[in-house]
Amino acid sequence: MSTTYSNQFNSFISQNQGLQNAARIAIEDSLKVQKDERVLIVTNPSSDVSLISQALFDAAIKVGAKPVLIYQPVKTQMDFADPIVIEAFKAKPSVFISMSTEKLGKDEAGISQPYHYEGTQYDHIFHLQLYGTKTCRAFWSPSTNLESFIRTVPIDYMLLGQRCKAIKDILDKATTVRVSAPGGTNVIIGLKGRLAKNDDGDFSQSGTGGNLPAGETFISPENGTTQGVIAFDGSISLHDRDILIHEPIRCTVTDGYITEIEGGEEAQELLKTITLAEQQALEYEAIGRLPAGSGALYAKNARNIGELGIGLNPLARITGNMLEDEKAFRTCHFAVGHNYDEDAPALIHLDGLVKNPTIAAIYEDGTEIFIEKDGDLQI
Repeated sequence: MSTTYSNQFNSFISQNQGLQNAARIAIEDSLKVQKDERVLIVTNPSSDVSLISQALFDAAIKVGAKPVLIYQPVKTQMDFADPIVIEAFKAKPSVFISMSTEKLGKDEAGISQPYHYEGTQYDHIFHLQLYGTKTCRAFWSPSTNLESFIRTVPIDYMLLGQRCKAIKDILDKATTVRVSAPGGTNVIIGLKGRLAKNDDGDFSQSGTGGNLPAGETFISPENGTTQGVIAFDGSISLHDRDILIHEPIRCTVTDGYITEIEGGEEAQELLKTITLAEQQALEYEAIGRLPAGSGALYAKNARNIGELGIGLNPLARITGNMLEDEKAFRTCHFAVGHNYDEDAPALIHLDGLVKNPTIAAIYEDGTEIFIEKDGDLQI
């Protein structure tokens, strides 16, 4: 056996063992899948996500669950999921996994005629079942790859949970947050009436879900309150891909909405995606894909600041893959578009990284609690 072939064979064996271990952690530790539970996995016929999905399917079989694996073509932020995928949710799986090259895809029926549950409106059947009726638990890994999944999933989840909880406790009590960074970010966000969410990898209870790799605490700003400048300088999501940022994208934000975008080529790409989302919102209303009268709201919210998140996965790094990038230490991220409180709908949710932030939570009595200083955790 040649040295080259031997090295390739050993690398293959090591990668396969690493994938099996990551899939086992996802199924047994994160989701805690039980015997006879129905598990729905949706993926694409692309090598990395397909291989990961098969490993997850096999891991679910090993614990005695009843997994179903569905392939659909690759979907972007603007695309609709295949109708068969939406129909599969009607069987009410206990566990759902989206392992997508890009996105799961929108629910065409849910967007045109939103679901209602206990006073909240949902435009996707998955969101209804996860956040509304809480009949399922889930994780989703948009744009992941084999190397990243194997490297970033096996982490210390107890420590991650402690960090997530400590930050959530601070944000839940805060009325505002101030974020500044060397790249030019200087922004104030209102948080009254908002509660933070943890992506701590514990998706064992119905109604819980998040990303794998896990590792962030995030919150939706109080609508209309974000003021200042966000200078994205790490990476950012567009409607069809993620990109590294070489020249900071400087966004002026007034009353919660982006009013100006400055920078180089990456800034123009962001503006193109936002403009596309604005145009398609109006077009979707015109052809009945959005409820009558909602097109203008969806278009307006294409410039909304819908999230502040703080990266907490020690093995994540900035690679141009947002799923991993937004979990990296020494970063925070803001999302442009829809939020997680279901009261600012948009066709897009574009995460963008800010490096080495200083994040100060401000309580009603004026007390300041620093979560990060120059990228260093203070909790």
